[in-house]
Amino acid sequence: MRTHYCGKVTAADLDQIVTLNGWVHRRRDHGGVIFIDLRDREGLVQVVCDPDRADMFKIAESVRNEFVLQMSGKVRRRPAGTENANLTSGEIEVLCHDIQILNASVTPPFQLDDDNLSETVRLANRVIDLRRPQMQKNLMLRYKVAMAFRRFLDGAGFIDIETPMLTKSTPEGARDYLVPSRVHPGQFFALPQSPQLFKQLLMVAGFDRYYQITKCFRDEDLRADRQPEFTQVDIETSFLNETEITAIMEDMIRFVFKEALAVELPSPFPRMTYAEAMRRFGSDKPDLRVTLELTEVTDAMQDVAFKVFSGPANSGGRVAAMRVPGGASLSRGEIDEYTKFVGIYGAKGLAYIKVNDVTKVNEEGLQSPIVKNLNETALRTVLERTGAQSGDLIFFGADKAKVVNDAMGALRTKLGHEKGYVTGETWRPLWVVDFPMFEYDEDDKRWTACHHPFTSPKDEHVDLLATDPGACVAKAYDLALNGWEIGGGSVRIHRADVQAKVFEALNIGAEEQQVKFGFLLDALKYGAPPHGGLAFGLDRVVTMMAGAESIRDVIAFPKTQRAQCLLTDAPGEVDEKQLRELHIRLRQKVETQVEVARD
Repeated sequence: MRTHYCGKVTAADLDQIVTLNGWVHRRRDHGGVIFIDLRDREGLVQVVCDPDRADMFKIAESVRNEFVLQMSGKVRRRPAGTENANLTSGEIEVLCHDIQILNASVTPPFQLDDDNLSETVRLANRVIDLRRPQMQKNLMLRYKVAMAFRRFLDGAGFIDIETPMLTKSTPEGARDYLVPSRVHPGQFFALPQSPQLFKQLLMVAGFDRYYQITKCFRDEDLRADRQPEFTQVDIETSFLNETEITAIMEDMIRFVFKEALAVELPSPFPRMTYAEAMRRFGSDKPDLRVTLELTEVTDAMQDVAFKVFSGPANSGGRVAAMRVPGGASLSRGEIDEYTKFVGIYGAKGLAYIKVNDVTKVNEEGLQSPIVKNLNETALRTVLERTGAQSGDLIFFGADKAKVVNDAMGALRTKLGHEKGYVTGETWRPLWVVDFPMFEYDEDDKRWTACHHPFTSPKDEHVDLLATDPGACVAKAYDLALNGWEIGGGSVRIHRADVQAKVFEALNIGAEEQQVKFGFLLDALKYGAPPHGGLAFGLDRVVTMMAGAESIRDVIAFPKTQRAQCLLTDAPGEVDEKQLRELHIRLRQKVETQVEVARD
């Protein structure tokens, strides 16, 4: 039905007769000559309809935006001065000889070039939204990125193997999406949060190098970079250590960026320990384009009269300072806005000092309500460690370490980009390594796994599992890019004795082990090889490449932040017959809640 895509017709096709199919992007009547911008997935081409051909021209007069047309005509150069450098087809136009309306269209709910659409309108009319050139570009980019991942992994000897979507509910850090079983009343499948356990089973089965671009499901609160269903590039390999695994993955990401964006990422990627990243940036995925850093001053605040600082400093908390060069020019209103911002992360306030004269370590040279409550030794320590100069401003975070890290890390990124404290580089990748094995749950009074209970500790830390779990460092690694975690993983435990020590540290008894992980533990008994891997968030990678604000802009049919599909109106109610077949009854608990009970 066609000889060319609309966006592929160029000056190389001059004087050729072409047949095109597409949608009417725009129709313009210029004094008897009708111009139609015809659009398909590859772009636009300008078609000229001349009144000399009466039958064709009559049809052209009747078309409207989003009509589906077939057109034939001769390619010719545009008149001098009318070229469009923004289009691949911008040097030419097609003089129409014949036109057919393949399908008419009602008036669309919005114009495709309207840049002020609400996301609700876009998602409710997603099919039309996907016709917009930017969305077409985003999904074409997603395809290119996925294919680049596949080409690299295929070339590196990885095998694409599917794993089940209906599986067992296992604890992986988020709520499972549950699927009731009709055949087994009262029992449920779970949709996989990741293929973690299955890919380890594939290593025990001897497949050596596995990958899969797969859907994962987590029933958790959503935000711009999360969806209830998301796509992972999932990877596992045997007989490689953490350095060898990250080296292959680094080559892969560099290949993907070159193939999809023609971008050369730096080589090698820098590496930083988790401890250093948290100390300097308050984040395990720091945006290295931002030049601001945190400075540790906890020890200097132990003896000060200011209890907001001395309290955390003497009770295992953290006091961190962040120098803002030239920041003394910030207004009180701007400081108040930043104070509100850190409150989102649990900070009770945002202390600051304006350094008017760095030579005067007192209220004459330092402007702040807190200066009178800090002794000269503490003030000098802050100025020396931060390297502050006259005209600078120093922000402080003081609280539990997590609150300080979350609040000051977010403030660093926000302030850096808003006020221009950035390097000007486009891409700054970073490997973050040596994560802690465990974190302590104050509510349950027990250690929990930071990643999952099959992450291997450093060889030299195995003995610490019994004596000091909090000091154990894992063979874990994340790849951060511009402040986003785009991938992460670890070397797994393959020895039964080490796995037993980890379960003991986590206070997971033999019965609980068998209930939750029995099928994996049984498989690991049969000659499990050393293995490890990681997963990359395909949605996040494409979002960054596309410069989109949300991963919803690179997913064809996404959910809202309330986990709804506005296009299909899902989730929705089901009829009583379906519920009876699943042995489920909905029982009213309170006006706004329902509980699922076995019938």
